[in-house]
Amino acid sequence: MNKSLERLYNGIIKENPTFVLTLGMCPTLAVTTSAINGLGMGLTTAAVLALSNLFISALRKVIPDKVRIPAFIVIVASFVTMVQLLLEAFIPSLNAALGIYIPLIVVNCIILGRAESYAYHNPVIPSFFDGVGMGLGFTVALTLLGIFREFIGSGTFFGMRVFPEEYSVTIFVLAPGAFFVLAVLVAIQNFIKDKMEAKGKDVSKIGSGCASGCAGCAQASACGKPKAKAYRKVQERKAEEEAEEAEEYDEEDDEIDEILEDTKPLVKENKADVNKADADNADEKEAQEESAENADESGEASEAEEAEESEDKKEPDKPSGKNGKKKNRKRRK
Repeated sequence: MNKSLERLYNGIIKENPTFVLTLGMCPTLAVTTSAINGLGMGLTTAAVLALSNLFISALRKVIPDKVRIPAFIVIVASFVTMVQLLLEAFIPSLNAALGIYIPLIVVNCIILGRAESYAYHNPVIPSFFDGVGMGLGFTVALTLLGIFREFIGSGTFFGMRVFPEEYSVTIFVLAPGAFFVLAVLVAIQNFIKDKMEAKGKDVSKIGSGCASGCAGCAQASACGKPKAKAYRKVQERKAEEEAEEAEEYDEEDDEIDEILEDTKPLVKENKADVNKADADNADEKEAQEESAENADESGEASEAEEAEESEDKKEPDKPSGKNGKKKNRKRRK
């Protein structure tokens, strides 16, 4: 139960979707022309957020990871349709005042963001209370915006006249007035946070725009929060370590260069010796080839001489009769 209360407190104060995370700015600035509109839009979004978180968490082991976003949208669209039909049936004036912004709850980044970051990875009960907390935080923010804009721009409070309409400032009912009021309320929140920090309280998680860690924040280098300061110190320490490592690498490179310069003469001598040995080997090969050729030539000549000698040694056959005598005479001649 403590975790559920923590989720409620987290959604209303620490991670208020409007004043801290600055999410869902389109309906925040568009429908808060009056306190009733802000309250109605906030409660409608809270109901959809809580129910969608509940069902997404219950089906988190069934929904495939590859199609989780379309599944989230289908679940949210179903609840938005149900809520819109209830508003048309029981509060038609509020439904007409909110208009197109009720169907646009389907793509509200608060709902899809909580479904993706929390409900899809946590049990059912904490996810439900996370949705309730975020929805109540959104409702509080929209109601405050609506109260200030209605009071200053129209001179009314929840539809009741407070001061004459002639003294009202009409710009606060228009779009620029929404930005003015939102900026003032965020400034008040930051002022309270600074006072709490001065008293020694840890308010590092309460700050406009701190939806993610300092590592993903573009303002971390100039932020005055303790967490951001600690993050900068860690980054500076890492930079110093990297610089020291780079210096060590440079020194090692210099030593390697010196060793290479010292070994250059030895390398040249070795190359000269290798070249000389190669030349000697080439000369020896040529001499061996010449001797082999000479040996082949002498062998062929000796074979020819032996063949001639063998022919000379052969005695001629003695011819018989007259024909033999004639042949012997011819040979003698």
